[in-house]
Amino acid sequence: MPTAASATSPPPAIQANQHIYDDYFREEFTQTLDENILQLLDRVWFRSKLVGFENYPQRNNPDRPLIFASNHSGMAFPWDAIVALSHLWRHLIKDGVLHDLPRPLSAPLLSQTALMNPYLVKEFWKKCGCVDATTLNFETMMYYQDHNLMLYPEGVPGIGKGFNRKYQFQRLATSMVRLSLQHGTDIVPFYTINAEYLNPYAYSWDWINKYTKKIGIPFLPITLLLLLVIIQPWAFYLALPAKLTFVMGTRIRPSELTTKKPEEHTREDYAELSEQIRQKMQVEMDAAVAAHGQSPYEWRELWQRIKENWRFFPFFLPFAWPAVFTEFERLYVKEGRRNFRMQLDRPGAWLRMLWRNPITLAYFIPLLGWIPLAIKGYRGNKLGQKP
Repeated sequence: MPTAASATSPPPAIQANQHIYDDYFREEFTQTLDENILQLLDRVWFRSKLVGFENYPQRNNPDRPLIFASNHSGMAFPWDAIVALSHLWRHLIKDGVLHDLPRPLSAPLLSQTALMNPYLVKEFWKKCGCVDATTLNFETMMYYQDHNLMLYPEGVPGIGKGFNRKYQFQRLATSMVRLSLQHGTDIVPFYTINAEYLNPYAYSWDWINKYTKKIGIPFLPITLLLLLVIIQPWAFYLALPAKLTFVMGTRIRPSELTTKKPEEHTREDYAELSEQIRQKMQVEMDAAVAAHGQSPYEWRELWQRIKENWRFFPFFLPFAWPAVFTEFERLYVKEGRRNFRMQLDRPGAWLRMLWRNPITLAYFIPLLGWIPLAIKGYRGNKLGQKP
């Protein structure tokens, strides 16, 4: 039901910041990326599944976006967010028109260096619709009309919480509750299941992460796969073939959890409401894990998908992803092509991509390969700057 907030115009600071709606986001970029790469990766490798999204949530306040909120399983490059959004893209687009896709608020560290963009594709996250998760940006996006919002309210601590806490919700950002109340819009939780098996049995320590953040890496997963990252840099973005499942939760209306008006709440009130919501989401996530998290890899299904898509070998395997992403960037960004197909089923396609994009060879050079990748990844970096 619309509130008084729906009739008000944005404050001047937010009006001045509304350029973030369109600064980077390119629907055509996302669509072309999905058609050429992400559909194949999802079909064969991740085999994602949407559970409970048949009756897709509609806005309770037509003038304000819904706030979709999910958990982080922890300790892996955020393939879970990439797969969730690409699957939702295909689920929501109808007759060439995209309806109510959630646009993510993402950790600013993901955009501060090219290294944290998949395979150094410049501005990957922002071109796909992400907006840096700052307070001003969050408040600005609450006036956005074209799409809903999506966030991971555990923040970076949720990404780096370690395999031992994979399904333990960390403290949720109170800003989610505050803005939901102020704008009279609901929170729609959904639960990401099995993503912790993209990089299993990985752990982290705060004293190590303190130093990795200085070079633009939010956390360092301590795992046996870390040795592979040193000798084969492509493994920095590695994801094992976990079957990703996204389970819709029960819509949450924070206004029903309090009798106070938004302006009457203190910081402690918001923290208490946030904790109530965290507990509700924890119960639902535990049930989702029990139902969908008992066989995270589904090896038989994986093998069947590989056989069905063998003509696309090796592009559904992680070692080939650096070449296909780099070639996509060359075609779309550097050559300015549109409406193209990469013909991944042509014999020798991977070798031709390596030839046309020599930087991709660095991903296979032990240790020394990191030098050219780091130079490219940190060129023009924004480390130490406020987003």
